[in-house]
Amino acid sequence: MTERGDSLVTKVPEKGKDMDVKRVTSSLLGFPLVLIIFLLGNKIVVDIALAIIAILSMSEYFNAIKKVANPVKWIGYVSCLSIAFIHIIPSEYLNMVVTLSVPTILMILFAQVIATDMKTSFKDIAYTFIGIFYVVFFIMFVAFINGMPNGNILIWYAMFAAWGTDISAYVVGKHFGKHKFSKVSPKKSVEGCIGGVIGAIILMLVYTYFANTYWEMNYSYLFIGGIGIILSLVGQIGDFSASSIKRFVDIKDYSNLIPGHGGMLDRIDSLIFLSPFAYALFTLL
Repeated sequence: MTERGDSLVTKVPEKGKDMDVKRVTSSLLGFPLVLIIFLLGNKIVVDIALAIIAILSMSEYFNAIKKVANPVKWIGYVSCLSIAFIHIIPSEYLNMVVTLSVPTILMILFAQVIATDMKTSFKDIAYTFIGIFYVVFFIMFVAFINGMPNGNILIWYAMFAAWGTDISAYVVGKHFGKHKFSKVSPKKSVEGCIGGVIGAIILMLVYTYFANTYWEMNYSYLFIGGIGIILSLVGQIGDFSASSIKRFVDIKDYSNLIPGHGGMLDRIDSLIFLSPFAYALFTLL
């Protein structure tokens, strides 16, 4: 969900019809590419694709915050590239590497402050660190899910949770939204929020039927329904989080990369925010 799409809108202006056409067209063109990457691609292909997505998203984030800070871009982009090499790290060392990367990045950022005699300020590295955590670490969990046993099946639960919420919230909010949700994104409604959760649950349960029937999985419908509620709500918080950043720096979209959807970060804000929680919940399946 994204602010520019007003997934939980109360009213849509006439020009919103043109925006709807662009959204649908972009989705129809983009969905086959996602299918190819995650259904036919191996871990190497997926990790490289996620690294490219991270670089695009990081660039959009840096362009957004340049009004308020001077981010340390090189460490941000190097962090994005690291996603492409996750598959080469032995599984028994992966947790240690990821854990140590957090203080290592922070140490490098403070070293930048020292090396530049504070021309790079604390504010600059703070915004940089938040961006790395928000973009790189969150996207990294998409790769972790894909690398789990049956990850090629589980990854679609995360996507359906995000997309199901997005689409359902938009439709319900457009036609039935009356009660505003938050000043962070004032056009979004409580009705849209509820509709988004219900839509995500339905889509995930339908997917569970196919997984259990045709792929010999044995997933509990009750447990999947519970996961759907959690991921949908977390995804919506992710959407509001992206909106709060855009509102803070006074922009509507992160970029115009995807017609009707805005930038890459606009498109994946919900998915990447819920991915760490999805990874944790999927370990219980």
